[in-house]
Amino acid sequence: MEQLWAPWRGKLIEGPKPDGCIFCDLPRAGNDKKTLILYRGAEAFVIMNAYPYAAGHLMVAPFRHAARLADLSRSERAEIMDLAARCEAALTSAMKPEGFNAGFNLGKAAGAGVEAHLHCHIVPRWVGDTNFMPVLSDTRVINQSLEEIYDRLKEYFK
Repeated sequence: MEQLWAPWRGKLIEGPKPDGCIFCDLPRAGNDKKTLILYRGAEAFVIMNAYPYAAGHLMVAPFRHAARLADLSRSERAEIMDLAARCEAALTSAMKPEGFNAGFNLGKAAGAGVEAHLHCHIVPRWVGDTNFMPVLSDTRVINQSLEEIYDRLKEYFK
């Protein structure tokens, strides 16, 4: 039997949890490529998921710390949706997915990994992109590195 190693998953599961909020702290870090930020708007930004469900998994978050859609201003909600549409277009051009999962996980019961700062997931999908790996070994197969995908998508956010 062959082994498929996914050591990056261990960092997420067993690694230390940051004290702050990643969606507040990463934009302040000042190194967009290192923090995987593809685009900064006026009130929201696009960031790659460092622990993706699929290659090209993006997230859109407001700069302002807010947990609920109702906590956002109209302009923040509008920009988040505009950026989600831009993500869909960029991923379609760059990666040719056959579909998308997009949405918010609001609250722990809904699967939110970061409950206190809402964010919209845009996950490109391909027919047959899921298989037995997540069921049998709690492992996802991502076919490209984060750096390669970042470089490929960055041109669509200029």
